[in-house]
Amino acid sequence: MADTGNDLYLSAVSVWEIAVKSGLGRLPLPGPVARYIHDERAARGINALALDEEAVVGLARLPQLHRDPFDRMLVCQALAGSFALVTPDPEIARYPVRIVW
Repeated sequence: MADTGNDLYLSAVSVWEIAVKSGLGRLPLPGPVARYIHDERAARGINALALDEEAVVGLARLPQLHRDPFDRMLVCQALAGSFALVTPDPEIARYPVRIVW
């Protein structure tokens, strides 16, 4: 991630999860979600990654190895876009996706 030659992305799926957890009071943020996400992405040079149809239909082919719907969608995005995922979650490593941690 520190290599400036890499493009970094924050998935809309992760933003969705941040917004849900923040709204439930389970993820305290220093300000409104929209501002926090925008400011943090800008400060770190992270691009936004939209959720597209190709990734979503990938759910139908994805084995039920992980129960978390956000993580499963991130796996689908990684597979559809040939991205690596940054995660310590060993359950995600059960899918055929590149993991960085």
